[in-house]
This record gives sequence, C-alpha cells and structure tokens, in this order.
Amino acid sequence: MQPVQTRDRRIHLVLAWVTIALILLNASLSSIAQSPPAELRGVWLTNVDSQVLFNRAQANRALRQLHRLHFNTLYPAVWNWGYTLYPSAIAQREIGYVVDPRVTELQGRDVLAEWVDRGHRRGFAVIPWFEFGFMTTAESELASVHPDWITQRQDGSRIWQDGIYQRLWLNPFQPAVQQFILDLILEIVTQYEIDGIQFDDHFGLPSELGYDPFTVQLYQQEHQGRLPPANSQDAEWVSWRSGKITAFMTEVFRQIKAVKSDVLISLSPNNYPFSYQRFLQDWRLWERRGLIEELIVQVYRDDLAGFVAELERPEVQWLDATFPPPWAC
Repeated sequence: MQPVQTRDRRIHLVLAWVTIALILLNASLSSIAQSPPAELRGVWLTNVDSQVLFNRAQANRALRQLHRLHFNTLYPAVWNWGYTLYPSAIAQREIGYVVDPRVTELQGRDVLAEWVDRGHRRGFAVIPWFEFGFMTTAESELASVHPDWITQRQDGSRIWQDGIYQRLWLNPFQPAVQQFILDLILEIVTQYEIDGIQFDDHFGLPSELGYDPFTVQLYQQEHQGRLPPANSQDAEWVSWRSGKITAFMTEVFRQIKAVKSDVLISLSPNNYPFSYQRFLQDWRLWERRGLIEELIVQVYRDDLAGFVAELERPEVQWLDATFPPPWAC
C-alpha cells in the first residue's frame, strides 16, 4: 500500500549558495511534537571541524545563540565515518564499537539524548541527521569486518575519492546491508523522543558503482542471464538500481511509521535530475509517493545565474506551487 500524500506534509526548499551555512527554510504548516512555527529555521550540527556536538559548554552556548536568532530546528549528525555518534547496540553487534572509538568525548555518554533533552527544553524540534547513509570510509572497522558489503565499479575498484578522503559504499541492494541500516534507523526512532529523522544525498549510490558480484547476479536473475550494461549511465541500468533503492526507502518509511507515526521523514538530496542520474536517488518519485514529509534540496553554486537556474527547474517550481510557503496561502 502506497503512503498517502497530505497537504500538511512539510515540503520546503533549502537554498544554499556558495558558503552559506545557516539557511532560512520556508515551510508549510506541520504538527510535530515540538509544534514549531510555520516559518521554520534549521541548523545542521556535525563533528566536522567543530566540537559543538560533543563539548557541553559549546553546545549550551550554541543553543543560547540559536534561540536568540530564532532558529527552531536542530539536525544533529548521528551516523558518519562508518560509526554512530550515539550508543548503539547495533553498531556494537556489527563492528564491535558502541560509538565512534576515535572520539574520546563520546565515551560513556549519550550525546544524542543530551541534544534531544537540551533542544526540547528550549523549544527546538530535534531531527537526527543520518549523514553518511550507505557511505563509509576505507579505514573503518565496518569495511574491515564486512568487506562483502562493499560495492564496486566495473573494473573492480572500490574507492570513491571525496576530496582528500577515501570513501567506500555499502551495497544498498544486499539484504544484510539493508537490515543493518534499517536497524540503526529504528534504534534511533524507538529509543529517542525525536521529532523526525533526516537522510541526505548519501542515502543512494554513485551510479558508477553496483558492479559487485552480488548485484551482478541479482541483475542477471531478473534479466534472463544478461550482464549489466558496461555504461553505468545506461537508462535501464540506472532505473533498475534506482528502483531497488526506492523499494528500500518505501520499507524504511513503512517501518518508521509503524513504530512512531508522528516521526517526520526528512530528505536533503542533491538537485534533480543529478540526484537520480548520478546517485540513483529518485527523490521526485519518493515525494510523489508520499515517502518524504520534509524535502530540503541542496543547491550549491558559485554564481548567481547558476543558482537561479536551479530554482527555475520544473520539479522545484512544481513543489513551490504545490506546497507554497504559509504567507502565500
């Protein structure tokens, strides 16, 4: 059964230009636990070049400042670099570490519980950010313990260079990988009084990947023994892999809502159709099927013309017309 679309879903565009870090979100009305005002302002809290997530003094100072500036939604990172940033029995089971072992400030603490408590006491909605999605790092224990979970290119290479960092991607088509990711998500949903959970562009797969033995065999089973096309951008090959990720997203939505129906499902993807063609993430289809209740499109451009052009794309215009900001209603 397909999720039902409703007018009270929070569909809004986050428009980021050049190095803008804190962004005003235009939102339609939604009833969530913290009942934020119609105009929603969110900020993302990460452990990249910042100690705000872990340092209590910095966290309290940041919350006071954000409250003064009338921000009302927090997106704290909970999953990145192949580790959890909250105490996880699932991570302990699969990789032997309950939290990221490299971060001493996490040991013996539940930082997510602290942020949920602090945030709610100050009136913030708290939506944990599942930052890395299916991505991990080449040096992570996850990649060492489960090398069969890692997907690859047609030439057998696995490393996905991200600036100075070497990433690996978990195979989103493998049942064991899907169960691991789903278990992490449901662990957060069931154990914390969160207002939503956010996925981003990493909740997909770079289209150059997917040539691992498991996926090739699965494709052959569904295509009378034919091998996947050598061209990673082949339309049917892209559609087949994207469809598998959509099916998993559907199951994620269903299981989250079965546990806590009021938990908001948020997505922060790349622009369309780049997200579909390059990351197999068909968020336009997800939104139309009701799988997304908050849509935050990442638009980073180094010139105004390129930025405006993205805002004028048909799918962005459709969202703006279908879910106008409150003051336009």
